[in-house]
Parts: sequence; structure tokens; C-alpha cells
Amino acid sequence: MRLSTTVRRAYSSAIYLNPSRAKDAAVCTTPTITHVQRQQLDSALRVDQAGEIAANYIYMGQMSVLGRNRALRPLIQEMWDQEKKHLEVMDKLQVQHRVRPTLLSDVAKVAGFGLGAVTALMGKEAAMACTEAVETVIGEHYDDQLKEMESLPSEHPSIPLLRDVIREFRDDELEHLDIAVDNDAQRAPAHALLSSIVGTGCKVAIELCKRI
Repeated sequence: MRLSTTVRRAYSSAIYLNPSRAKDAAVCTTPTITHVQRQQLDSALRVDQAGEIAANYIYMGQMSVLGRNRALRPLIQEMWDQEKKHLEVMDKLQVQHRVRPTLLSDVAKVAGFGLGAVTALMGKEAAMACTEAVETVIGEHYDDQLKEMESLPSEHPSIPLLRDVIREFRDDELEHLDIAVDNDAQRAPAHALLSSIVGTGCKVAIELCKRI
């Protein structure tokens, strides 16, 4: 799976960051689809963009507390850098497909930073447990989206590309989950309770951002 992820990265999200490809139909047009399909696409991209905003601020909160930790800083920075790229691509997808951003963007920023900072203040293990819980939910969410997107018309070039971008980002998030587990996430005090609270919060946020 890691090899296929590496290959996918070479031709999916990278196209959105390449100015020479800005006029490609796959990155500058949106398909003509039914009202129901349009609602589905709008909802998916709205919540994905909001999720990447929140993820950026979670890592910002973690870095504000744990940034002096020589062992953790490069790990957090690596994950944060990937989330910055995710958000940049999601912003371009939002414009391309003419999706209204969520009205909860500012809430996502505040809540994300607070979650990252508070769990980091609880210790390295709690910060990693937060990452583990968030990325578990996001990985499952992206899997669900890929199933839902099977109904979208593959003949329009933007749709296969979108599916590849979602797969790429899902794999990135699952890598973050693995990093968190490898760095003692499951040794956090009250790990199960903390994971349940964070995971439930993420699921509620996803449902709200789909609609608002």
C-alpha cells in the first residue's frame, strides 16, 4: 500500500500545486451532474475543507506546547506540513467545484487549536492519542466518501482525479495514525476515554459541517 501511495502522490494532488497544469480540465472544470449528486459533492468537499482547517490548527496547538521537544518537533512538523498541503488542495477544489465553505470555519480553527494545545499540555502521550483518535475518524470518513463517490460520473476528468486525491489524503492520515501509535498514543492516561471523547467530537463536527 505504501508503494501505491507513493505513485499516487506523483500524479494526483500534485497537479493542483503545479501552475503549469492550472488550465487542465481536471483541475479547472466541474461536471454537469444531477441535483442530488451536486449536493453530495458539495457536502463532501465542504466537510473535507473544514476538516483540513481543523487539522492544521490541531497541529499548531500541539506545536505551541511541544515545539521545544527535540524528539517530537520534527514528527509534528512533518504531519503539519502534510496538512498544510491538504488544505491548499482542498481550497482549490472548493473553488473548482464552486462549493460554499462551511460557516463553521472559525469554530474549526478555535476548536482545533484548543484540542491540540490542551491534549499536548496533558503530555506527549495524550497529544499522540488525540492524533490517533482524529486520524482514525478521518480515515474512516474518507473511506466512506470513496464509496459514495462511486455514483459520480467517471467520464468527467475531475472525478477520477478527485477520487485519487481523497485516497492519497486518506493514506496520509493513516500514516499519521501509525506515527501516533508508534509514539506511545496508547499509553496516554485514560486512553480509551480520551479517544472516545475526541472521536465523538470529530464525528459530530463532520455532520455539522456537511450541513452548515
